[in-house]
Amino acid sequence: MKTALVLGGTRFFGVKLIQSLLDNGISVTVATRGNAPIPFSEVELIQFDRDKVESFYSAFKSRKWDVIFDQICYSSIDARNAIEVFENKTKKYIFTSTLSVYDILDRELFENDFDPYSYPIKLGKREDFTYQEGKRQAESVFFQKSPFPVVAVRFPIVLGVNDYTERMIYYINKVIDEETIYLSNLDAAISFINEDEAGKFLSWIGTTDFLGPINTCSNGTVTLKELLAYIEEATGIKAKVEISQDDEKQTPYAIPSTWTMSNQKASDLGFKFQSLHEWLPELIRKSIKLREKKLNK
Repeated sequence: MKTALVLGGTRFFGVKLIQSLLDNGISVTVATRGNAPIPFSEVELIQFDRDKVESFYSAFKSRKWDVIFDQICYSSIDARNAIEVFENKTKKYIFTSTLSVYDILDRELFENDFDPYSYPIKLGKREDFTYQEGKRQAESVFFQKSPFPVVAVRFPIVLGVNDYTERMIYYINKVIDEETIYLSNLDAAISFINEDEAGKFLSWIGTTDFLGPINTCSNGTVTLKELLAYIEEATGIKAKVEISQDDEKQTPYAIPSTWTMSNQKASDLGFKFQSLHEWLPELIRKSIKLREKKLNK
């Protein structure tokens, strides 16, 4: 891989992907709407609007890249348009997918627990589907219709100080403010990956011959009880938790049962994952310090 196009990538682990590509000497083009600044002077920028078909087609005319990384595909129509736009323009297409393509089965999930090669395709836009169904549809279109080789990287929840969703910060704030946290199952386990690891994995998989769906997560899992214990340890404050099945009271990560994935396939390929229980406590401490810094401004 000498050249790469990144669709999206202006925030969170997309930025980490771009940095990893640059660190490995890859010539990077970043395509976005142009609404957010990109902290890299050495990348080429292309402005386009994926939701406007004419803009999507014209932006990439007469261009080719060794690998294309798609961070912003959420539906079957998104995937179909990408296939038409990038036919004969890349050697490999890497689509950022999600743990959410799997149903919650209260056990470790493997790649064959969702089969995009046979899943029925229904054309629709992002707003026509749930997040889970939109990603399932996108995978299915890519694997059943694409003229170029495709990888679907299935991420669990990605954590990091740049996480714009602030879901973990939500829990930290609740503990510090001594407010009640509503959960349905404290013993439910979940997989995570951090933003640096996510970006490095995407860059790394682009250098391999692997094709198909692949699970990507840090080694180990954490129960919601353990997550709160890490926050309690870092803050010195006991979390106030109430078990509730009321959907209106549910909080981020309020899964009813275990929702974890196996990273064995990726590990067998040679990627060295970090230990969740090593980086998660440090991330919590760092997030608390950043919270204090913002409050003291």
